[in-house]
Amino acid sequence: MTKIVNGASLQPLSGGAPKQIVLLLHGFGSSGSDMISLAPAWQHGFPDALFLAPHAPERTGGGGYQWWGLANLTPQALAAGTSGAAPVIDAFIDRKLAQYELSEADLAIVGFSQGTMMALQVGLRRRQPPACIVGYSGMLTGTADLRHGQGAKPPVLLVHGSADPVVPVAALHAAESELRRLGVEVTSHVSPGIGHTVDPVGLRLGQEFVGKALGVA
Repeated sequence: MTKIVNGASLQPLSGGAPKQIVLLLHGFGSSGSDMISLAPAWQHGFPDALFLAPHAPERTGGGGYQWWGLANLTPQALAAGTSGAAPVIDAFIDRKLAQYELSEADLAIVGFSQGTMMALQVGLRRRQPPACIVGYSGMLTGTADLRHGQGAKPPVLLVHGSADPVVPVAALHAAESELRRLGVEVTSHVSPGIGHTVDPVGLRLGQEFVGKALGVA
């Protein structure tokens, strides 16, 4: 199995050992170095948190990274893509939680676009649920394996721009509906006029949500 060993990180602002981990999963063609840019805005809210933004294991043509290739966008292909890419993220989480002697209750998983697909794929299937999942500008892929009461049910925040030309805002509504059907507690926010990006309101809502879930707000 491919192993994630690189990327970007931001050590706890407190200077002490990490008491929480915020895992940041980037979008298609991006990188951990780009995704870590969310961390400085949140650091003061969680001064004991370690922010980890790994690069996805596959390279894209433009010098970025991908969790899997997006040549086919059918629901079946997206479900297969997230399922196939999940083990490397699970292994990374296991390694980091063991390294810092933390548990899933100390872990927040945050994704953007393709990273949101991965955050939901992984976070809803851990043996123990993470503290929360935050998904920006993404979508929920295959859930057939979750329909019999299986899987973890961490609280989820979904944020999307109403003018997103890459992943339509309808993806947020579809994900919210399906997650509620599965018994997952969902909070959602649509940012009016915002495209495929994270706006200041979405950033603040994410910080508040993660802080509450980690018990540091």
